[in-house]
Amino acid sequence: MTEPKFNDAEIEAGRLLFARPFVFVKGCVSIADLPEPDRIEIAFAGRSNVGKSSLINGLTGTTGLARTSNTPGRTQELNIFESQHAPLRIVDMPGYGFAKAPEAKVKQWTRLIHSYLTGRQNLRRVYVLIDGRHGPNANDQSVMNELDKAAVSYQVVVTKADKPNSAELKDAIAKTRAEIAKRPAAHPHLIITSSETKFGLEELRTEILALLHQ
Repeated sequence: MTEPKFNDAEIEAGRLLFARPFVFVKGCVSIADLPEPDRIEIAFAGRSNVGKSSLINGLTGTTGLARTSNTPGRTQELNIFESQHAPLRIVDMPGYGFAKAPEAKVKQWTRLIHSYLTGRQNLRRVYVLIDGRHGPNANDQSVMNELDKAAVSYQVVVTKADKPNSAELKDAIAKTRAEIAKRPAAHPHLIITSSETKFGLEELRTEILALLHQ
């Protein structure tokens, strides 16, 4: 299911990048709260409860770096994490779509996400997470439309690949590939992952490492 293949040295370098400590820096409720744009940033975007926080914890080999919850809308800020050994910053974004929060709060998150995605000069890539049980929905398409319009590079990561049966996962992947094939700012390769089984995480780590070398 994985597409690009990396050599052993690249995979090991990706592992080392995330084996060294990442720390939580702050939660930002406005663009003015963001740190100085002094290093490469990658952001994780996805609908509520798609597994962003679990994926970040899986990448960094921790259980509590990013807070996880079964309640949609738990992440309510731009949560900032930084590597202690590399010029890399991770941004965990509020989930879009359904959230158990007041409508005014959801609108505030939406404005914050829009401002960040379209105006952050050091944002190198957005990883758009798609639930492997369902494939892309209207909210996912809306975010990809915005990224295409703003010419922000993004790559789709299919999450929770261990949850559906093989036929359901195959269908979700096919729908996702068809969706990104027509999109100008989308990276052509999908990354298929499971935070539970760790499937696909080494590939994602190596893809992120490559961004530091561009």
